[in-house]
Amino acid sequence: MSSTDERPHSILRAWLGVAAITASLFTFLTTELMPVGLLTPLGASLDVPVGVAALMVTLYGVSAGLGVTFIVAWTRRVDRRVLLSTLLAVLTLGNLVTAIVPNFPLVLTTRLVMGFASGVFWAIGVSMAMRLVPERHASRASAIVMSGISIATVVGIPLGTLLEDLTSWRTTFLIWAGLSLLVLAAVAAAVPSLPSANAVSVRAVFGLPLRNAPLRSVLVIVVLFVLGHFGAYTFVRPFLEDHTSAAPLFITAVLIVFGIGGAIGNFIAGHTVTKSLRGSFVTGSAGLVASLLLLLAFGDGKAGAVVALVLWGLSFGVVQLSQVNMTLAAAPETFEAAMSLNTMAYNTSIALGALFGGQLADNLGVTSVVWFGVALTAGALLLALGTGRRPSRGVPHDAAAAAAPALKD
Repeated sequence: MSSTDERPHSILRAWLGVAAITASLFTFLTTELMPVGLLTPLGASLDVPVGVAALMVTLYGVSAGLGVTFIVAWTRRVDRRVLLSTLLAVLTLGNLVTAIVPNFPLVLTTRLVMGFASGVFWAIGVSMAMRLVPERHASRASAIVMSGISIATVVGIPLGTLLEDLTSWRTTFLIWAGLSLLVLAAVAAAVPSLPSANAVSVRAVFGLPLRNAPLRSVLVIVVLFVLGHFGAYTFVRPFLEDHTSAAPLFITAVLIVFGIGGAIGNFIAGHTVTKSLRGSFVTGSAGLVASLLLLLAFGDGKAGAVVALVLWGLSFGVVQLSQVNMTLAAAPETFEAAMSLNTMAYNTSIALGALFGGQLADNLGVTSVVWFGVALTAGALLLALGTGRRPSRGVPHDAAAAAAPALKD
């Protein structure tokens, strides 16, 4: 088996491939969360309440979460470049269909299919990037790919809200179909052949949490914080409209502020997780709880809402990168399989968060959804505090290399 440094493709092409995978993450994530900024016009156009419109997030998350482990295992012998290209083709077609279908049931069906593709990407994307570059740069490649989350939050979701305000929600999804096609072309041009390196069966994947207690704890923590965060975040627009009479332009600006906070949090966590991984997650989770409480206390004013969203975004950036590194630290030798379980837990929790939040919003009002977020993120914080009481040494800078086996040339 040759070392990563001996691979025939150039270093330049390797990093271009990392950039293409980062662009893929950006496109998948913005497509998944696009309805968050469009709930009000979507609901009005398709004649459904905002809680029902949130099912666009719910069903996408259900298929992304529940299908990922099976699809990753069933495609374990498929070249990862071919698999990623196929996933992006599904995303392109799905965005196009969403833009033109006439009714809400067809929109939901389309989103359900797209979710399967999104879930598989989350399981394979980071490990693909780590395999492209020399092993000493594997952790840097994974951090670059994960920065796509911050880029999506800073640029993608607010841009979608702005485009909808200038045109329509259908045009917004049409534009995203074109973007998905461009990213597909970039992957085809920049990512070399990547034969599957982790042939893991479905049974072996599901057996990991039974044999690996740290991974089991991480998955439970992920479920709690994702339920709380996305349950509340899905209804940011309705909350601001109800409490501050916010116009679409202000909501767009606030979402950008949230994203900037997330980018800063991601940057900070990139340094702190190597020193204290558990400490980084605990600090970020405490920030999530505090930001939601601030939103409840001062969210009636625009200044208070902005402050709360800045802290919320900053904290989410820290927690998001920390939980990926927690998964890696818990299962470095089976990272792709562990990430498929992480993806299942994460996306299913997004779906359930949107579902529970929708029920609360329609029956008790959007303020109750924020309280739901407080309770669940506090649960994640308490569980993180109660597990792994030994001092956390963090993740070494080259830890990701353990999850990036070299290819046979």
